Amino acid sequence: MRGSSKAGTVNQMTEAKRSLEAMHPGAVAPNKLAHFVVRTNDLAASRHWYLTVLAGQVAFENAMCCFLTYDDEHHRVGLIKMGDLEAPQAHTVGVDHIAFTFSELSELLATYKRLERADIRPYWCIIHGPTVSMYYRDPQGVAVELQYDVFRTTAEVEAFFAAGNYEENFIGTVFEPDEMITRFENGEPLSEIVKRPRLPPGVTPFDMIRT
Repeated sequence: MRGSSKAGTVNQMTEAKRSLEAMHPGAVAPNKLAHFVVRTNDLAASRHWYLTVLAGQVAFENAMCCFLTYDDEHHRVGLIKMGDLEAPQAHTVGVDHIAFTFSELSELLATYKRLERADIRPYWCIIHGPTVSMYYRDPQGVAVELQYDVFRTTAEVEAFFAAGNYEENFIGTVFEPDEMITRFENGEPLSEIVKRPRLPPGVTPFDMIRT
């Protein structure tokens, strides 16, 4: 009786065998992009910048690192103090920038005003077409994009590309954020505010780049 009781307990702890090949016969894509990590010479400055820009909070930190988040993910950004490092170079292979999306244009514009009061200003504001984007640089020179999705559905994005808009201009058109804020607060239709203008005669997409 004791032997059968012990065997029964073991069996209750054992689940049915599994086949990974049967469960996932094809390639499996990740279900989300979890976080990124920045190497920094100045942990305090980087910590303050990302907490300010993302309206975030610290998940964990010590003298060498800081993990922070702004949503239900345990950490979205990792900051690691690595000592005396060189600043990123513009003409080398690597990640160009990291982007964060706001649900509403009003949120992006309000964030611009909030960051301006904190003396944090974008170096490039551009309507790509699918997005209205503002690019910033963190204290280490890492580029961070804050954006608003112009189109609400994949079909709308596909229609934008199919219409040949990226053949005419694959980069976008720069804009002045204060002017956009004025148009927004004056009640201009959102569809007009976020609509990407065509390039003026003689201007190329490369003329729209700011660094």
